[in-house]
Amino acid sequence: MPVEELEDRVIIIDPTDSTNKATILKYGATIISWENQSQEKLWVSSGASLDGSKPVRGGIPLVFPIFGKQKSSTHPTFKLPQHGFVRNSNWEFLGQVSENPITVQFGLGPENIDPNSLKLWGDGNYDFTLILTISLSKDKLITSIDVENNGNESFEFNWLFHTYFKIPDITDTLVNNLIDQQCFDQLLNEQYIEKAPAISFHEEFDRIYKNVHFDKIIQIIELGKVLFNITRKNLPDAVVWNPWIKKSGGMADFKPKDGWKNMLCVEPGNVGSMIELRSGEKWSGAQELTIGGEIKIQANIY
Repeated sequence: MPVEELEDRVIIIDPTDSTNKATILKYGATIISWENQSQEKLWVSSGASLDGSKPVRGGIPLVFPIFGKQKSSTHPTFKLPQHGFVRNSNWEFLGQVSENPITVQFGLGPENIDPNSLKLWGDGNYDFTLILTISLSKDKLITSIDVENNGNESFEFNWLFHTYFKIPDITDTLVNNLIDQQCFDQLLNEQYIEKAPAISFHEEFDRIYKNVHFDKIIQIIELGKVLFNITRKNLPDAVVWNPWIKKSGGMADFKPKDGWKNMLCVEPGNVGSMIELRSGEKWSGAQELTIGGEIKIQANIY
């Protein structure tokens, strides 16, 4: 069976290759596993909660309607916890929509969200529908989101695919094609232009790269080998994050404690600014993850 629905999760299997499959937890609609040729491509903490008690540490959590914590006390997202509420809400499995490539959908609306959580966003006055589409094919995983404003009031939001990639060794890993890109360093609280031809990792790293041209393919490379290619549709920003030793040590659900050596987050989103969605409008964004291929050097694309 290409699609298997269990009580708490959905498993999809590539009909052309049974060693290529993904597992999606209904809680948060979080992809908690992507096996390609029977090798795991996503990092999930061994201490992650998969029982719906708290957001999953690892995989591909979903961030909406706020990235991080809102600093402006007058904004409707100010009362929300970090990264909003969809990653800790139970999504509805809508079923299979395509056989090849195998594609499934999940849905979320106000009726699926804890009323107390919902009330923290604009006093619970917003009406919306989120549709998450997940497509699996040879060496490729696509996640796309559609947001529709069904209410009478406009609202503003961020979106982010908080993707945790599993890698052999962070100290041998590079991320390319972000040179000359405007970035905000969340550790230094400074904004500057990235000048590294390829990003390397030797300490805690937390930067938001803004308005990255959609033709740019962000690649994760290890020892000259491309591990992942990340392309984006309508998601102009990319967060790159590794907690390193001290930060991971302070997170109770981050295990093993040296797990930072084998993970890297590269997170396509729209987080540099808020998206305004008026009554009746729709917005869509997507990330496409592909394994392998050649190193592509893309410097200045305007």
